[in-house]
Amino acid sequence: MNLWRGTCGGAGLNLNNGKGFTGAPCGGTRIARLCYFMIRLENVSKMYGNETPAVRDASFDIAKGEFVFLVGPSGSGKSTLLRLMNRQERPERGNVWVAGKNINEMANTQIPFLRRGMGNVFQDYKLLPNKTVFENVAFALEVIGKPKHVIGQQVPQVLELVGLSGKEDRFPHQLSGGEQQRVSIARAFVNRPLILLADEPTGNLDPATGEGIMALLEAINKTGTTVVMATHDHRVVNAMRRRVIQLDRGVIVRDQERGVYE
Repeated sequence: MNLWRGTCGGAGLNLNNGKGFTGAPCGGTRIARLCYFMIRLENVSKMYGNETPAVRDASFDIAKGEFVFLVGPSGSGKSTLLRLMNRQERPERGNVWVAGKNINEMANTQIPFLRRGMGNVFQDYKLLPNKTVFENVAFALEVIGKPKHVIGQQVPQVLELVGLSGKEDRFPHQLSGGEQQRVSIARAFVNRPLILLADEPTGNLDPATGEGIMALLEAINKTGTTVVMATHDHRVVNAMRRRVIQLDRGVIVRDQERGVYE
């Protein structure tokens, strides 16, 4: 099953008798309008119990190949938005579209295939401590059934991209924090996802190391991957001057091209 075939490059996503999505011309349909956007949220709200909404009536589009920062203080809803985008969470109200498909309507059995087109980078790396650098990155391909010869080709390529050639046999505890984050990024990108979601990827790093991580994410974005990054690191946001979506207590209060951290 390939839910990503024909996505947003002039072809839409159509459910094929429950067997997945196949490319089909968008024509003049509503899906055609959605195909320009890799991600779209329409009046999305997410509640946790009876508390204040984590996200309240959020609406925005993210185009294919865009780099977008989600900013705001802790608890403002940044991480919740990322979880809504990869269907870790479902909204109480509104719709979340990814590559032309309303993911709220997807069956649970389809979600793993949706996530094959997404990479995720975390603040705490989430590496497997008993596996080497090579094995950590290879694991992302093994779980989706890639053959060994493909793994043997793609893992060294992505490790070279992130600057870790020669460290394939090291374990996470033998790496610096910045190197561990590079492994995390390599794992997220090894399957060449169309979307990369990064949740505070520089949060545990010193400024100089964080700059290196951001240069790497920028290089990945230049390959055509859409990058959405949650952060409260004003240095990163102000240096890159990309689109900024600011949240305050779950509400989008600013959406600015070439924005800064306010």
